[in-house]
Amino acid sequence: MSVFSAIVLAGGSGKRMGGAVKKQYMELLGKPLIFYALDAFEKSSVDEIVLVTTPTDVEYCKKEIVERFGFQKVKAVVPGGAQRYDSVYEGLKAAAGDYVLIHDGARAFVTPEIIRRSMEAVVRYDACVVGMPSKDTVKIASAEGFVASTPSRESVWVIQTPQSFEMQLVRSSYEKVLGEHTPGITDDAMVVELASDQKVKLIEGSYENIKVTTPEDVAIGEEILKNRHMQTF
Repeated sequence: MSVFSAIVLAGGSGKRMGGAVKKQYMELLGKPLIFYALDAFEKSSVDEIVLVTTPTDVEYCKKEIVERFGFQKVKAVVPGGAQRYDSVYEGLKAAAGDYVLIHDGARAFVTPEIIRRSMEAVVRYDACVVGMPSKDTVKIASAEGFVASTPSRESVWVIQTPQSFEMQLVRSSYEKVLGEHTPGITDDAMVVELASDQKVKLIEGSYENIKVTTPEDVAIGEEILKNRHMQTF
């Protein structure tokens, strides 16, 4: 039977959020932001979780997040690197699964259902990413700031996480891209796209699976959590 790992990224300074508390530890309805992503993976069918944070926050996360909330599936809390892709690679080195789901902890509203769909799709396709069709018309801009083209809205997806891969595929892809010091990496799928011939399958996420980046996102997130709580009664 296949083993599934989840890598949850909880690094970054959250500069766009402002305030003295790092974004991942800000409280939403009485719990730190990072709690909600970890809780979704804890309740899912993944076998283990690797939490990646800044080197100075490792002990804090072990005591104030993992131990405090009793997360049993968190196998390791590891220090990340200078860039997101460095942190992902550190997480990959600590993960033991046949397949891995890589998730931004700031996407606090991921659900066990989205995780289940990701697990099913990665077994079938070896590489898949969560996303949703764009609600808006998208314009491709020229270097001078003029419209260069307008892609069909039906073909434009807004990409989310988790992004899920067969382990050897994503590890070898990361090793190749990091070894070549490839610039401009924005997500894990891009690493696999650049380093291999593997096609990446798009699967449905949720319009609620937002990334908390600004104070406005916090207010939206609290409403999402309140609505979910009401739906359980």
